[in-house]
Amino acid sequence: MSLPAWAPAALGTYGALLPDLLLYLLPSLALAFLFWMLSSRHPAFFLLTAPGTLCHELAHFGVGLLTNAEPIGINLLPRRRGRVWELGSVTFANLRWYNAAPAALAPLLVLLVPLAVAAWRTGPGWRFGPLDLALAPLLAPQFLSFWPSPVDWRLATRSWPWLVIAAGAGAVFEWHGLLFQFVKT
Repeated sequence: MSLPAWAPAALGTYGALLPDLLLYLLPSLALAFLFWMLSSRHPAFFLLTAPGTLCHELAHFGVGLLTNAEPIGINLLPRRRGRVWELGSVTFANLRWYNAAPAALAPLLVLLVPLAVAAWRTGPGWRFGPLDLALAPLLAPQFLSFWPSPVDWRLATRSWPWLVIAAGAGAVFEWHGLLFQFVKT
């Protein structure tokens, strides 16, 4: 399997590294699938996903601190909520329109953890070693935890004014570009 011809150019200098990163992360992705299957079988297997849950909730907590959402509580113990398990939660005291989306969608940043480790470990002439075997099970849960939960997405909708601001900025940028297109000729 090879990348499309446009991929390295579109990704700049990182385009050439992409196949190595994907190859390095393949064992972790396979383990993530295995962990997902096992955790749906029995609650005891939630321990396999604990590092991912920790990163997910710490992302909420950290971005909440940075955006003044005022995190007041963090829970990392799994709880049964009806028919589903809640693996963790963070409680905020000041969730407003300007900080709801960043705090709620912060787990998307968790995906940077395996990518950063893969970039670190795939230098020139890289090979899998004992350290990589130890890192694979720690990286696997990150692939299971980076996606925000349905509750996170619902909370992020409080930031709908950001969509209006972004659309307005895009319209001004487009209009400004069209205006200068006529000035240059």
